Amino acid sequence: MLNIKVMRLTAPLLAMAGWLAMSLPSTGVTTSYLNDYRVCAARLLKAGITAEAASQSCATVLRPSEVSGCVVQIKARTEISATDALSPCRQSRRPEELANCVIGISVNTKEAVNQEVLNYCARSLLPVRFAQCVVGLRAEINVAPKLAMDNCIDGSDRISGFSTSPLPQIQMRSIQFQPTFESAPTPANPGRN
Repeated sequence: MLNIKVMRLTAPLLAMAGWLAMSLPSTGVTTSYLNDYRVCAARLLKAGITAEAASQSCATVLRPSEVSGCVVQIKARTEISATDALSPCRQSRRPEELANCVIGISVNTKEAVNQEVLNYCARSLLPVRFAQCVVGLRAEINVAPKLAMDNCIDGSDRISGFSTSPLPQIQMRSIQFQPTFESAPTPANPGRN
């Protein structure tokens, strides 16, 4: 009986508190610096990207702060401009790994192949592993950066024998399917005549 009286007294209070909480502005959507889209736009603008390109780039990606971080890192640590880095960073499934790949290979090569490095890293499905391959080969073998990148980007699987390259053309004989049909119908229930 006491529980019923307490519920009757607290139910209106809880309803009022809920209504009041719903009428207050949400703190989840703010213009604070914790907003990934705001961070993305600010970084890209500071890196020299136009307002229109920054707006479109930040609005159309899943992780805007990672994309802007990719652009800023590549611009700061290589000779690649922010505008050149923007498109590959936007298209990458792993923008942070793309930046690490470009920076790692660019620092290792110290040659004017930066744009090629960006293109190769953007093509790789596993950019960090690709960079490790290029840097590792060049550390032990005197090989040109382009050749190391060509060898490391090759997608064939030599261990298991599978290749991603197209199969050689094989001439197939033309085989036509010609079904044969019985001329006499088969009985529906063969053992019940």
